[in-house]
Amino acid sequence: MLCAIPLGIGLMAAVDEILFHQILQWHHFFDRATPAIGVLSDGLLHAGELFATVFGAIMLIRLARAGRLAVRQAWAGGLLGAGGFQLFDGIISHKVLRIHQIRYDVDLLWYDLSWNGIAVLLILAGLMVWRRGQPTGGG
Repeated sequence: MLCAIPLGIGLMAAVDEILFHQILQWHHFFDRATPAIGVLSDGLLHAGELFATVFGAIMLIRLARAGRLAVRQAWAGGLLGAGGFQLFDGIISHKVLRIHQIRYDVDLLWYDLSWNGIAVLLILAGLMVWRRGQPTGGG
């Protein structure tokens, strides 16, 4: 399960960066400086997400080749990684560090509730999948 967490982090970071940073252009990873610094920060985020995705994929491929890949556990790890990234971004990046917001010049309440709510749902889904994959006690 732990091997899939970086893959989940990388994929969720990619969705965030591609959709919100590039397509919608709602924010940059670091919005507290010049636009050039914002674009640079997006590039660094992209490098990190790519590294996490490739690292997680390599780990899962190695497990699969060794015949030790537990698919349900891999899904659980991916979901936990994705939800964990989303929740960290929503709470730490948006509220604690305030390096960017989801959007600007709008009421953030529904955006924040949606962003963090989706994160919690991903984490809960990962925990449910992980729990279903655990061996049951008994005889």
